[in-house]
Amino acid sequence: MDQDYERRLLRQINVQNDNTSPMVNVICHLTPTPESPLSSPSKHGDRFIPSRAGANWSINFHRINENEKSPSQNKKTKDATSDTGKADGLAYSALLKNELLGAGIEKVLDPQTEDRRLQPSTPERRSLFSYSLSAKRSTPDDNSVSPYSLSPVSSKSQKLLRSPRKPTRKISKIPFKVLDAPELQDDFYLNLVDWSSLNVLSVGLGTCVYLWSACTSQVTRLCDLSVEGDSVTSVGWSERGNLVAVGTHKGFVQIWDATAGKKLFALEGHTARVGALAWNADQLSSGSRDRMILQRDIRTPPLQSERRLQGHRQEVCGLKWSTDHQLLASGGNDNKLLVWNHSSVLPMQQYTEHLAAVKAIAWSPHQHGLLASGGGTADRCIRFWNTLTAQPLQCIDTGSQVCNLAWSKHTNELVSTHGYSQNQILVWKYPSLTQVAKLTGHSYRVLYLAMSPDGEAIVTGAGDETLRFWNVFSKTRSTKVSIVMRDLLIVRVKKCIWKTIQFLTSVA
Repeated sequence: MDQDYERRLLRQINVQNDNTSPMVNVICHLTPTPESPLSSPSKHGDRFIPSRAGANWSINFHRINENEKSPSQNKKTKDATSDTGKADGLAYSALLKNELLGAGIEKVLDPQTEDRRLQPSTPERRSLFSYSLSAKRSTPDDNSVSPYSLSPVSSKSQKLLRSPRKPTRKISKIPFKVLDAPELQDDFYLNLVDWSSLNVLSVGLGTCVYLWSACTSQVTRLCDLSVEGDSVTSVGWSERGNLVAVGTHKGFVQIWDATAGKKLFALEGHTARVGALAWNADQLSSGSRDRMILQRDIRTPPLQSERRLQGHRQEVCGLKWSTDHQLLASGGNDNKLLVWNHSSVLPMQQYTEHLAAVKAIAWSPHQHGLLASGGGTADRCIRFWNTLTAQPLQCIDTGSQVCNLAWSKHTNELVSTHGYSQNQILVWKYPSLTQVAKLTGHSYRVLYLAMSPDGEAIVTGAGDETLRFWNVFSKTRSTKVSIVMRDLLIVRVKKCIWKTIQFLTSVA
């Protein structure tokens, strides 16, 4: 094309599209002029062609769409629910990456860990057209394969296929047993269900306390307070499982022998209903609407061993002793969580971050000093505290009223029951706080929770007058816990052998 004609043509285009197409201006600037050295195509050529020798096209092309997932897909990825199909899909995807892209994956981890491993550390700088030179590209041929191998896949893929698969954990969404519980009160501040170490469930229904044996399914009525004009507001089993404490609306705490079906004695001291009970060996702590916590040793006369703990300004609705029996946590309708010890009648720690009543309290059996608490309708949060340093750790908004908390005895998980507005049961992993399962079925607030002595099942109660039994936790212990139990067993066996030897020596 004639250069004069080309300049006139471009000048006319610039006049017509001066303010409409900035791209034309760019073209004009890139168009070589007669004085420009680029005007000589014989020397330098008419285009700049970048060198793409260092671009790892297979990996870049595979990763280009990784960030284009919808928010709903990302939310599903974070869901910790195990699924066999998803695990199979991950294994198949890893196998393809090994064979086609030379990824060198030898083991498929859990879905969340696998997704994080395959993601680059800086996704915002990812580019398909990378012009920088890189090291030697890994190819499927890099894997050392025996010439005598009959497998059509590489050695890495063979290791991947031989790697042990973690068994998928499935939590049933349906209760394995449902019992009717007529007159089970729909009151957030009461604690009317407890499960003993001897596998007997106690339930307070109206003016009566009933016992249900999980071994024989036999139901017996322990007591009836209608004769006294009173009603049941709380129940609690002793650690040995032979005694059950019954808190009443009039402020009494009755101690019953469950085997004999006989009332041993009644403790006075409260002026209002007793809604919370907590055993610590032979000591019994009771919390009342009169804002008082009374701690008494049932082996001695009440006045001699009584300790009065004053710290709450409203009703005490939650009480739990730590697993080492040294600290007592109490929650109240004043939105406070207090921690007490044996040496003082004043709280050693006070947490005021909750915005509603604190009934749900649970001490971790896996980490010393770890305490979890849940708030009511205006709060909806589960908070974790380090009572060794008096520092808050984590917090998660559950979206509904937190009624109860309980840790798994074998794994680092916990279960929470909820009221307004979703009436659900949630299982959480700690410390990631990922949701393992969501169980629904109650039509009213899930106000009551107890765990079986083997730590596998839970029972929940609600204002819909039903008790529902769920299998939520696994009996499998972690490796660390198993080692500890093995060491304890060895120590006990050695002690038994030593005592036997001493006995035989003394007899001889």
